[in-house]
Amino acid sequence: MASDSISLVKRDRLVEIERKAAKLWEDEQVFKAEAGEGPPKPGEKFFSSFPMPYMNSYLHMGHAFSLSKADFACAYRRLRGANVLLPFAFHCSGNSIKDSVDRIALESREFGEGEEFGDEDEDGIPPEGLSKESEWEIMRSHGFDDYDIKEFKRPYRWFLYFPPAAVEDLRAYGLGCDWRRSFLTTYINPFFDAFVKWQMRKLKSMGKIVKGCGEYMIFSPRLGQPCPDHDRVPGGEGVEPLEYTLIKMQVVEPFPLKLAPLQGKRVFLAAATLRPEIMYGQTDVWVLPDGKYGAYEINETDFFILTERAAFNLAYQDLSKIHRQPSCLLELTGNDLIGLPLRSPLAVHTIIYALPRSNILINKGTGIVTSLPSDAPDEEVIAIIIKKTAHRVWRGNYIQWNPRSR
Repeated sequence: MASDSISLVKRDRLVEIERKAAKLWEDEQVFKAEAGEGPPKPGEKFFSSFPMPYMNSYLHMGHAFSLSKADFACAYRRLRGANVLLPFAFHCSGNSIKDSVDRIALESREFGEGEEFGDEDEDGIPPEGLSKESEWEIMRSHGFDDYDIKEFKRPYRWFLYFPPAAVEDLRAYGLGCDWRRSFLTTYINPFFDAFVKWQMRKLKSMGKIVKGCGEYMIFSPRLGQPCPDHDRVPGGEGVEPLEYTLIKMQVVEPFPLKLAPLQGKRVFLAAATLRPEIMYGQTDVWVLPDGKYGAYEINETDFFILTERAAFNLAYQDLSKIHRQPSCLLELTGNDLIGLPLRSPLAVHTIIYALPRSNILINKGTGIVTSLPSDAPDEEVIAIIIKKTAHRVWRGNYIQWNPRSR
């Protein structure tokens, strides 16, 4: 009877050969590159480098895949007799480690420290309040126990643990690197720290560094600075700013009783769209009946009605009376907005109206959605549905409000 086990003899033999080769390379110091006595001729030298990996975790297969390209090129040049230099360093500055430290500290305050909030259940579900993406659970998945995770509340712990672990993995990989030239970033390395300071001062003196240029980017209100891709929590990588155009639809006076505090002011329903060029076909505007909205001060004269989330984002784009702080004068629901007469800047109809729609995502855009049945046939279907008897509690004077029903 054939055995169900898989033989690993061939694999083990290859690993044994790798280890012998790695030891031979280290004993012979074949990867140490020294400067020659004179200028090299073409083809006699070759230099390659690899972007410094962040030391907020172990190296992974993505690093190995990318690094193999540089390593193979260096090995080929070395076989051709070139003097090859491949250094390797570790990135410990930036927000990635700081954010991980802060998340561990925050989770410790909110949920306890490991043993206090317990382990995953038999289905692999984390303790209540935590998620698979929490820093504590990520560290657990790497094999750290709760006592070790507590130590990572100190930034220095990351510097001391992950770079040596990376060197060990890279030696096992067989990287043809001159390890004498390896270093860490941050002020823990005074030489690199001095180099970066000199570089920044030099670039600033040349007018190459500008602060507060108004470029839109992913921004962290908690840290008070931009949050680039590599500094974000898992799931946030690859997110880029998305440019919307706000369509300002002015509410026509007299205002209903709910909007009485805004009487005499310029009030707009602000809808976000990715296609402003089709607004000529606008027939009405949709709101979520149970959605939470507010009238926010944009400047000395204008108020926008939209969601709190949208107002918060606008406040960080200088569209708020108070810098980086939404200023809400009046809290509203979608039901308060249904039937509002509006003037849209591009619509062929002089007056359009706010109508109810139940599938609006309140966490996307402004929570106000323009209706263009000429470009979105499903909106015509929704309009037909809300005319039916079952929706009369919503529709009110729908026949008057909707140009398609006249």
